[in-house]
Amino acid sequence: MAEPTTSITVIGATGLIGRQLVPLLRDAGHNVTAASRDSGVDLLTGQGLDDALADAEVIVDVINSATPEDSAEAFFHQTAANLSAAAAKAGVRHYVVLSIVGADEMALKAGYIRGKLAQEGAAATSGVPWTVVRATQFHELAEPITESLIAADEVHAPAALIQPIDSSEVTAILARVAVNEPLNTIHNVGGPQKMPFSDMARAVLRHQSRTLNVLDDPSATYSGLNIDYTTLVTDDEAELGTTRLVDWLARR
Repeated sequence: MAEPTTSITVIGATGLIGRQLVPLLRDAGHNVTAASRDSGVDLLTGQGLDDALADAEVIVDVINSATPEDSAEAFFHQTAANLSAAAAKAGVRHYVVLSIVGADEMALKAGYIRGKLAQEGAAATSGVPWTVVRATQFHELAEPITESLIAADEVHAPAALIQPIDSSEVTAILARVAVNEPLNTIHNVGGPQKMPFSDMARAVLRHQSRTLNVLDDPSATYSGLNIDYTTLVTDDEAELGTTRLVDWLARR
């Protein structure tokens, strides 16, 4: 028996996750509205938002800020306020937000992360049943993260763990969550392996056929943030993906 069709609006439909999520949901037979600036929806002003949510039973918020700096905090506060108000007005029955594992631990250190928490909080206080999916760093970020750690032809890796996950697996989890009953809580997802930053960097460098010295540096930061050993990884209750970083790199 086919699953019932659900009307779903994807907010941020042209980003890394959104452009995978829209066709995945459509292929499953759901009615999907792809909302982005390209479709005339401006979350900062609210323009086009009511129309985009007019028939929505579910919304999935996968928007991101173009610049992950302190200015992103105001961006997320405003867009989340507009979206939560519109969701309540439209009578949406499930409000799903994509966020980041460890966000609450990093919030005091970065405006971008405080913005992500505002995004989560807007859903939780909207009056609409909700689910927040927190994911670890995507495999797509392994190379730029490694590049950001290079100084004077050496990789200075933070003394911490990282747990990269295939973005397509995150997308599949979001699609499943969206059409199921709201959890009204946070659902953590992560990659199949927790590894030191130094091991991730070595895997990336091997893939790139580069030879650089990789150092475990207690003073090194992640995107300018001082993180604890387990800040970026999930607990034992999280849902895990199956694709290892080295296998994902090998496919590219």
